[in-house]
Amino acid sequence: MTPLDRYVDFVLRRRWLVVGAALLVMLAAAAGIPGVTYSGSYRVLFGKDNPHLLAFDKLQDTYSASKSALIAISPREGTVFTRDTLAAIEELTEAAWQTPYSVRVNSLTNYYHSEAVGDDLAIAPLVEGAAAFSAAELSRVRNIALNQPELVGQLVSEDGRAAGISISFALPKAEDPALAKVSDHLRDLLDDARDAYPHLGIFLTGNVILYQTFTDAAEDMGILLPIVFFVILTLAALLLRSFYTTLSIAVVLVFLLTSTMGVAGWFGTMLTPVNASVPIIIVTVSVADSIHIIMTAMACLRRGLDKNEAIAESLRDNLYPVFLTSVTTSVGFLSLNTSNAPSFHVLGNLVALGMLFAFIYSVTLLPIMLSILPLRAAPARTGWPSFLDRLADFVVARRKLLLWSGIFVVVALAAGVSRNEFSDNWLHHFNDRYPFRTDTDFIMENLTGLDQLEYSLSSGREGGITDPEYLRKVEAFAQWYRTHPKVHHVQSFTDIMKRVNQNMHGDDPAYYRIPDDPELVAQFLLLYELSLPFGSDLNDRMDFAKSATRMTVVLENTSTRDHLAIDESAQNWLQGNAPELAGPASGFTMISARMSKRNINSMLSGTILATTVITLILMLVFRNIRVGLICLVPNFIPALMAFGLWGYLVGKVGLGASIVTAIAIGIIVDDTIHFLTRYLRGRRKGLSSSEAVRATFRAAGPALCVTTFILTAGFLVFSSSGYEPSWALGILVAITIVFALIADLLLLPALLMAIDRNNH
Repeated sequence: MTPLDRYVDFVLRRRWLVVGAALLVMLAAAAGIPGVTYSGSYRVLFGKDNPHLLAFDKLQDTYSASKSALIAISPREGTVFTRDTLAAIEELTEAAWQTPYSVRVNSLTNYYHSEAVGDDLAIAPLVEGAAAFSAAELSRVRNIALNQPELVGQLVSEDGRAAGISISFALPKAEDPALAKVSDHLRDLLDDARDAYPHLGIFLTGNVILYQTFTDAAEDMGILLPIVFFVILTLAALLLRSFYTTLSIAVVLVFLLTSTMGVAGWFGTMLTPVNASVPIIIVTVSVADSIHIIMTAMACLRRGLDKNEAIAESLRDNLYPVFLTSVTTSVGFLSLNTSNAPSFHVLGNLVALGMLFAFIYSVTLLPIMLSILPLRAAPARTGWPSFLDRLADFVVARRKLLLWSGIFVVVALAAGVSRNEFSDNWLHHFNDRYPFRTDTDFIMENLTGLDQLEYSLSSGREGGITDPEYLRKVEAFAQWYRTHPKVHHVQSFTDIMKRVNQNMHGDDPAYYRIPDDPELVAQFLLLYELSLPFGSDLNDRMDFAKSATRMTVVLENTSTRDHLAIDESAQNWLQGNAPELAGPASGFTMISARMSKRNINSMLSGTILATTVITLILMLVFRNIRVGLICLVPNFIPALMAFGLWGYLVGKVGLGASIVTAIAIGIIVDDTIHFLTRYLRGRRKGLSSSEAVRATFRAAGPALCVTTFILTAGFLVFSSSGYEPSWALGILVAITIVFALIADLLLLPALLMAIDRNNH
């Protein structure tokens, strides 16, 4: 008796002992599930030693933190310069101070406007008591607001039809509960404001709201999980036509999912918006093992074997290929560890762990469930064998035609790969079902942008920001940015100094410029700082030592590719005009853009690594270099075709789509392994290559079709998500799986018959 026979005999004879052991393992693992945590913070997307994240942290330590929310107010008719609207902005500005963790609130109404009063500098809020304003006072506010570079394009639109309230936050170390608290407070506040001011449109955006929306998107994954369960089990019941086999699959899925997430909890794993789909992927991918074992057992039952003999025969036939597919699928997902984003490491490692549990439970718990339950084979379908026999005859007879036409189709689709733009846009990650998306769309069209580039411009010495030469270079840099077609607004320290200089010269417009005398600049700056009330200082614009100032560039609706290109142009300008100020842009927008670029590059390396490792494994397992190289075709070409079709239909590859190839290769190799295992088994029995192809179609074809159908349906459930990385991942993987089945049934056998011509 072989070791395999002894194993099969042990599992079926000691089934209650095996069930008890499996139950203990599952329960021990399940105790760790509470240890799984979740975070929607942007920080979890980066490694702790990420240089761009460290630079961003330094920027926030030097100046005030960059976590903020923006409320936009727009009357249904007219401009914001009316008594009612300005009074509403005043009230909302005051209410915004009550938001948890808020440290600064800026708006059109509490903007501290400076002007000359005789020989003195007067600084006061632009709007106080708007409800009692006269027409002249309204006109004054309008004229001032629409002529201040610090306001226009940031806190008031150029046409005056929208205004903003900006809230800055200092969040505690435990950001996620604080983010939820801030978001809930602001939503309640604005719901009340909409009831109180029905004539106003009120909208909410900002990076604090973005982070919370990531959390909302991840919670949607929890809603999709039971849907995927239902879809998979319903399809299994329809295709297998057996309640008890479907029940067995359900038990196995529950065991492996509980075990995987439990082990993850024991290790203190943190889920993020990027990897919140892990449970769904595990459930979808792992069902293939059970399908192959069940369908072989059902076929054995129809041949006249009793139940336990049929289960034993199925285990003998499938244990080796199921083990091999589990290994290769794990390799594909483990290649995500080449990513620069730790969240992808978690995704790859957890799915690989899930595949380990899937293999263990599929060859232990599943056969025992089939043995215990009153399993009966449904009558054989006449459609599948007949169709697959005809397809096999067609492939054998038209193998040359299939090879050449397949090459043509692959080349035609692959040409679309170059049409893909490898870029991202965080706003477009969400569709219109999320209020964040619709509100931000309105704000970007009518008030300001969400993407910002942050520059810390150093003078090189303490107190150097009062040097007129330094200020002129900063001003020139700001003016260069203002001419850029994709820039919406530029906030620069020099705008303040020009305004104060004008104020100190009787508000003469001719003095709206940088003073020539450094001592005069220092005096003006000191006078301005002393005149500002508490909470309205310049700490967000200059560092404590007065050696550097902060410049914020607000962009139009742009992609990560645009962000990198714009900053590259800015660096070129600095090197040519003010090299001493040169330094890369920072801020969430820039670190995200750099992460996307690095992640796409690293995923390319990961795909090459996974393909190489899987090919070497197949060469060693099949002990045939030619067969291993042939496997490259059905394993690599489907992903190439899928991305080519994506290039023709969509044309953008973002964060979610960037990992598709690494994931898909691990999944689609399963069909190739099952096909090749059956084919080589036939060849070793002395069948010719064409006879072995026909035998493989009859033996493995039905299971390949069923698993493809179920996997495709499972991943297509992702398309109902409102989160772009999730639905793009699901659709692309589903397309790739379908192309893989076509390649395995048409291209792979044609290649095998063309290369493997020896009849023995």
